[in-house]
Amino acid sequence: MAEFADLPSNGVIKGVSDVPGGAQLAGGVPNINANDLGNDPTMEGMWAMKAMEHAEIHFNILCVVDPKSLKLTQKDQMLYDAFREEFPNFNVECLDENALKSKEAKEKWRPFMNNLKTEVEDFSFATLVRIKASGEYNEENTILVTRIQFLCIEIARNREGFNDNIRHEFKPKPRSKAT
Repeated sequence: MAEFADLPSNGVIKGVSDVPGGAQLAGGVPNINANDLGNDPTMEGMWAMKAMEHAEIHFNILCVVDPKSLKLTQKDQMLYDAFREEFPNFNVECLDENALKSKEAKEKWRPFMNNLKTEVEDFSFATLVRIKASGEYNEENTILVTRIQFLCIEIARNREGFNDNIRHEFKPKPRSKAT
């Protein structure tokens, strides 16, 4: 199994160039819009490292805390209700990239996210999410989404039991020194 330390040294992760329109990277550089940067490898690498740091912290929490009792925000219930009302059949157990990034999906996600932008700080920051809920963060099991998508997906996984196996299957890992 690949760990973040095993990822390519250039910091490129599948999907970094596919950041949804207008997204900024979690913990990233303030006042810089991803659309203005193009595919600058230096910026992508910096953003990928910040996103990996967030992912490591998130996964380590899942390794030690019962996800059903985990709150990612003060507004988890509201986010979960809004997500399931708008996307009742969205499969959070195993993500379909097209359901997040296709033209049709973006047309559905955009108004949803804009309706909640005052509820979630940095709602459009790009954040890594695991494709399969049962797996760890690694190059093959990770895509880049907006923070609001990450929160909705992970809150649903916590409440619907898809993250339950993590603390039994995995142990927390030391944070990488590169972050």
